Amino acid sequence: MTETVSTGRPLALIAEDSRIQAKILENRLKQAGYDVDVAGDGGQALELARLRKPTVIISDIEMPRVTGYEFCRAVKQDPALRDVPVILLSTLSEAEDIIRGLDAGADNYVTKPYDTSYLLGRVDALRHTPLTSEDDDGAELAVTLGGKTYHVKSGKQQVLNLLISTFANAVEKNRELHRLNEQLTLAKEKLTAWNAQLESLNGQLATANERMSRDLQAAARVQRSLLPDGKLEIPRVEVAWQFTPCEELAGDFLNLIALDDAHVAMFVVDVSGHGAASSLLAVAVGRLLTGQASATSLLVRHDPLTGRSAVTPPAAVVSELNRRFPMESQAGLYFTIAYGVLNTRSREFRHVSAGHPPGVHLPNGGKPVFLEGDGFPVGWMDDVEYEEHRLILAPGDRLVLYSDGVNEALSPPQELFGGDRLLANLESRANAPLADSVNALFEATCAWSLPNGPHDDVSILGLQVE
Repeated sequence: MTETVSTGRPLALIAEDSRIQAKILENRLKQAGYDVDVAGDGGQALELARLRKPTVIISDIEMPRVTGYEFCRAVKQDPALRDVPVILLSTLSEAEDIIRGLDAGADNYVTKPYDTSYLLGRVDALRHTPLTSEDDDGAELAVTLGGKTYHVKSGKQQVLNLLISTFANAVEKNRELHRLNEQLTLAKEKLTAWNAQLESLNGQLATANERMSRDLQAAARVQRSLLPDGKLEIPRVEVAWQFTPCEELAGDFLNLIALDDAHVAMFVVDVSGHGAASSLLAVAVGRLLTGQASATSLLVRHDPLTGRSAVTPPAAVVSELNRRFPMESQAGLYFTIAYGVLNTRSREFRHVSAGHPPGVHLPNGGKPVFLEGDGFPVGWMDDVEYEEHRLILAPGDRLVLYSDGVNEALSPPQELFGGDRLLANLESRANAPLADSVNALFEATCAWSLPNGPHDDVSILGLQVE
């Protein structure tokens, strides 16, 4: 870890274990004129804070190893850092949550999910209300909530800032309650009339539920049709895969497609979120990624004038997806993709990653390593240039692509499965058949998440050069 030369701009420290959420917030803060440090957990964040005292700290609460509460408490107990304002990102929906925030010394909180413009406003407000050690008179504050008394020690300004931030939420909840009470009164007045319509409405609801169930089943069948053909046979290549959605409809999908007699495309896509909206976007993307050559095909372009077809370079494929699926036109949804093309004759593998976990290259007789490449997710911003990487494989080499449902699988103590375990699992079964190796990684992911099982879709696609 090296210290960066100061630029004179305010410095924001982000503590967030979600790589994508941290990246979004980092970009917005930089656009607002901040330098930004990013840490994946509270322990790393504390090291960065002590190395370069930030202007403001923005911390998630639920993080592995060191939580946001623990990190905030450590900052406020450090004489060199105690004046730095700390914003916690959380629901803070229970009284105990607010007390824990006070006890940790938090200065403000923003409810998740949050609007980044609102969060930047809170950051600027704290910057212009600086904290000083004189704000802390050392007194212990007794707070009674829900019949229980809590004793917290926090500076006056910190208490004021945090309680003001809770007040905004309380006002909105009160307004919502008032609106609901008005609606309840109106509903009571109309109850007699509604009873006459109830039977008809129940019948309509049953019909709608039945139609929705059929639509979901049809969507699930379409998703399954996007998976590799179970009888797929490609010369000079062996294939194995595992795919398990965490719900009836998945935001993940994977495929391996023969583009011509010498090229094979392999990819894994992960759409943000869960449910029908994510699934529909996944289906729309999957239907575009077909190996059928045509003038409009993304993967293989056919020139009707010459009668010739050419495989589209991976970087061009992902760039075109980024052009067609801007996040603003997809209800805020985006997706990550690992896409590559293997020349089965020369064994050259050309690949691109757009915000996706890095694939793995397992050399025959060697140790597995992560593939290069890390671009922006598809849909984040216009005119992104994706970097293409190339790799020459040897006979017996393996490639493994996967979704973040594997490396970000959580154990009951909220510990990530992680990249090291992923590589170790693949290496331990390097001499086993490819299908056994892929199944073993899938089973290890599921076992790590017991007793509740994976909280996200799990996709694994393996390829071995013969």
